[in-house]
Amino acid sequence: MTAPVRTWLYVPADRSDRIAKALASDADAVILDLEDAVAPEAKEQARRNAVATLADGNRAYVRVNEPGTPHGTADVDALATASVPPAGVRIPKCEDPERLSAVAERLSVPVHPVVESALGVERAYALATAHPLVSGISLGEADLAADLRVTDRNALTWPRSRVVVAARAAGLSSPAQSVWTAVRDLDGLRGDTEEGRRAGFFGRSVIHPAQIPVVHEACRPDPDEVAWARSLVDTVRDSGEAAWIDSAGRFVDKAVVERALWLLAIADEDPNVKEGQTS
Repeated sequence: MTAPVRTWLYVPADRSDRIAKALASDADAVILDLEDAVAPEAKEQARRNAVATLADGNRAYVRVNEPGTPHGTADVDALATASVPPAGVRIPKCEDPERLSAVAERLSVPVHPVVESALGVERAYALATAHPLVSGISLGEADLAADLRVTDRNALTWPRSRVVVAARAAGLSSPAQSVWTAVRDLDGLRGDTEEGRRAGFFGRSVIHPAQIPVVHEACRPDPDEVAWARSLVDTVRDSGEAAWIDSAGRFVDKAVVERALWLLAIADEDPNVKEGQTS
């Protein structure tokens, strides 16, 4: 099982100096941003930088502008004709499954819709299943809060759950959390990421290198969880049974085994994970 991505680092694609630093960082994935972080007059330069970065052999994702807009169309055209394709593309402000599918068909790379409106939330499952190349779905919480006219973060609890359910119902990875915009509030970032993980999210988008180790730590499995998962997987290999009661009296079936494998995929990619004792 492939380890899920913990950090998706956005970097403005019009800033070559920042692109180099982002690629050299500890982020699990780098997103060359052509959208919010780039001023209109710098969009063309950002496209050229993104295409050149990919051509140099760097693995990176790209966030395009909203499909159907002039900048969005130009972004997709540039990537479709690039000599080296991106690892995947984030599609902002997604509401229309057919438009999302058309982008996937044109680019032939994994696409990741970002839901940023009430209509997008209502269509979350349709977006998650719009095309076989949809590889994940997530929320853009700042724009969504503005669209919903809410100021209390708790008002986004239902949309968050909606996206988590849509992702898993579509067979996709647990969604990444939205950006934590208070860059200096690392304690808040840690607490919010841990809360998000308990609510079904995993990892998150980040906008500053200082946020990377905090998110990685918050995503790290508990040592006792890892030991339990490894013991469980070893038991499955030895017994071959479909379901059973373990030594602690807990029922184990396919879903429990899949969670154990998911935990081990995370743990095996993180050299800082330690293992405790199973109960």
